Amino acid sequence: MTMLLLITLTSTLSAAPQENPHDRFWTNLQALCGSAFEGKVVEAPPTDTTFAGKTLTMHVRECTPTVIRIPFHVGEDRSRTWVLTRTASGIRLKHDHRHEDGTEDKVSQYGGDSRAGAAPNKIEFPADAQTVGIIPEAKTNVWTIELEPGTSFVYALRREGTDRRFRIDFDLRRKVATPPAPWGAR
Repeated sequence: MTMLLLITLTSTLSAAPQENPHDRFWTNLQALCGSAFEGKVVEAPPTDTTFAGKTLTMHVRECTPTVIRIPFHVGEDRSRTWVLTRTASGIRLKHDHRHEDGTEDKVSQYGGDSRAGAAPNKIEFPADAQTVGIIPEAKTNVWTIELEPGTSFVYALRREGTDRRFRIDFDLRRKVATPPAPWGAR
């Protein structure tokens, strides 16, 4: 009888549905909707000063069941928005770049789809074919978003086969004032 109970219990436990890590990541990100946070560069090429000395703010501005838009402000520059979209197999990351008048930059909509085997707190997005068409040298780019609820949000880029690395850490323990809308916002 004990053996039968053990077999039944084991079968029941192994048949329990596994939570999709993309679902957990999405739920955790949705929980930040409406909030803004400041970040700091913790890794960048020594010659790249794009973010140096500027206030870096992310704002989880728009959340629907299938799209999350996160404007990323660099000082007064409101040209960047990270767009995360649910797909049949995971999550897609795109970078929407706009000019101050709201028109799309010629280098925009690059990114990729999440890799299989994602963790609920870390998703990698290798460059897709569209990205290679826009930025050929980015063919080995891999963007990473890490999310530790209540602690940190990390946006990172590495170009495999090179020493090109960016990493920006945002402190989720301290919300900041909501920034102005990004350029071209609806």
